[in-house]
Amino acid sequence: MTGSISTSWLLSSPPNSKSNAISKSISFPPRVRLSPRSPLPTTQIRAGIRELRERIDTVKNTQKITEAMKLVAAARVRRAQEAVINCRPFTETLVGILHSINQCAQSEDVDFPLSNVRPVKRVALVVVTGDKGLCGGFNNAVIKKANLRVDELKQRGVSCVVVSVGKKGNAYFSRRDDVEVDKCIEGGGVYPTAKEAQVIADDVFSLFVSEEVDKVELVYTKFVSLVKSDPVIHTLLPLSVKGESRDVNGECVDAMEDEMFRLTSKDGKLAVERTKVEVVERPEMISPLMQFEQDPVQILDAMMPLYLNSQILRALQESLASELASRMSAMSNATDNAVELKKSLTVAYNRERQAKITGELLEIVAGAEALRGT
Repeated sequence: MTGSISTSWLLSSPPNSKSNAISKSISFPPRVRLSPRSPLPTTQIRAGIRELRERIDTVKNTQKITEAMKLVAAARVRRAQEAVINCRPFTETLVGILHSINQCAQSEDVDFPLSNVRPVKRVALVVVTGDKGLCGGFNNAVIKKANLRVDELKQRGVSCVVVSVGKKGNAYFSRRDDVEVDKCIEGGGVYPTAKEAQVIADDVFSLFVSEEVDKVELVYTKFVSLVKSDPVIHTLLPLSVKGESRDVNGECVDAMEDEMFRLTSKDGKLAVERTKVEVVERPEMISPLMQFEQDPVQILDAMMPLYLNSQILRALQESLASELASRMSAMSNATDNAVELKKSLTVAYNRERQAKITGELLEIVAGAEALRGT
């Protein structure tokens, strides 16, 4: 930069021997050589002073927005996390009781429609995504999980239909012509409610009872911690143990990472394996010697709507907690990047401003010396 400044000054100065002597008398500071250990700038920012000033103001405004979104997500994720932790014991206990009653009903040759395992020809996937973006790879991860499941079913000769929940999933699946979409549902409130879960439960209940589908699966993001969330597949219907849902060729169509079967065992007991939430394995829910005062079918008919609603509500709550945690992490990284970019732009701005000031000083000195020479 110093070389360019001296060249421009020499070109602007009059061709005079004294001016040449003046130019030789002006000594520039020696170039500072960077040591091998000193970090080199990765990118060179080349712009004018006005453009740099505008970019700095833009980065400052973006930093304020990302920091505000981070604080909002942090405030909401705390409530969402509490809802997930408080909801898990109820849903897990309800699943264990239903499996115990269902096992007793099957031992007595009682026919219950929602526990009948049919040859799987068609599967309904309830894909839960978010309504907004700016949350890292949250939506992409669950959509990728759903696509892998669809491809897996197609390779086995099983057709599938998608029930999309969330604006991001609705926008994605509406553009795909190779995937059949039964219904697109958008979230209404800030936090999931039982009313929203009931709408989804009624849809999947009608699909299964009318035998339009032979199996219903939930694809959502399981909340593990504030820095980790995993997309999982959860079997919703039929109410059966692992390995009983098969296609027309007799092959098992259960997903390998099915969370449902981490909560139950073949004996109908509830065995929960958690890393963050410690849950003790419960004994057998209902004794085989217990006699039902009412028909087991009536008990199951009364409890199945509660089961569907609670499982879907839990999926919505875990998905929301994962989305907020992912957004908080993404906005935190964006804020840090904005701070670093602002520093780089400020350094480039100061260099350009100093170079401009140095050039103006050199022009003033050259003009004064030229006047003296004349």
